[in-house]
Amino acid sequence: MHIEFRHLRTIKAIHQEGGLARAAERLHITQSALSHQIKGLEEQAGMELFVRRSKPMKLSSAGMRLLRLADQVLPQLAAMEEEFRALRSGKSGRLHIAIECHACFDWLLPVLEKFRVAWPDVDVDIRPGLQFEALPALMREEVDLVISSDPEPLPGVDFTPLFDYEPVFVAAAEHPLAAKPYVEAQDFADEMLITYPVERGRLDVFSQLLHPAGVEPRAVRQVELSAVILLLVASNRGVAVLPDWVVRETRSNASFITRPLTETGLTRRLFGATRSDDTTKPFMAHVLRLARSEPVKLQRA
Repeated sequence: MHIEFRHLRTIKAIHQEGGLARAAERLHITQSALSHQIKGLEEQAGMELFVRRSKPMKLSSAGMRLLRLADQVLPQLAAMEEEFRALRSGKSGRLHIAIECHACFDWLLPVLEKFRVAWPDVDVDIRPGLQFEALPALMREEVDLVISSDPEPLPGVDFTPLFDYEPVFVAAAEHPLAAKPYVEAQDFADEMLITYPVERGRLDVFSQLLHPAGVEPRAVRQVELSAVILLLVASNRGVAVLPDWVVRETRSNASFITRPLTETGLTRRLFGATRSDDTTKPFMAHVLRLARSEPVKLQRA
């Protein structure tokens, strides 16, 4: 039996209006077209759906079964149509984010709090992109925004520049390297380097400084949280390289020193990767604007 949404609307309209003429007017079709539709539906069912001799017109037991189906399905259809209207207008949608930058939680959460207030109907989720290939997941539509410092020429993907940041050396105030105006790759050879628990290729200190120079630190200790890394550094248990927005609080803390990496310093850029069809959606454009502004505030704090 082939049942269409229009059949369910017809059953419901006739039940509520009690006759063909008023139901046809409600459905904006002719009474003849409505009668033809009912006849075809009854032929499919192999039984009458209405008790025609009654006034007002009543549903048969078979018709009541279709009415119950209509009461279940039509509200769900209406809700979906409303959701699609909201999607077309840019008021709702999905924003699932993958992060290829472990320290990005420090600035992304304030961004999402502001976003939530402005776009309460957008479903937001964060997936650490360090445990899977984030950009392929973006192209498969498993996530909608990837925060990355490594743009790639991918078809159908836009990389929107967010902001530049400086990876800086962090050590205890009494550390011997505090006497230097900047640190170089060779300075790490005798150091315990404290890093986030991610592969080395995704850490600026390795990809931008140590690997090109062929330098290996004395040891590496992996720590999950930025606050714990800073605690260990302040205790002179090792040194670290962190984005400048993470170490903003150390500028007024006598327990720490920060120094540039190399004489000229290193500069990195973060991007927001989105599918090209999504980049201009109002809520996506807004979260990208917030992602450009909030980290700058932290850097200047």
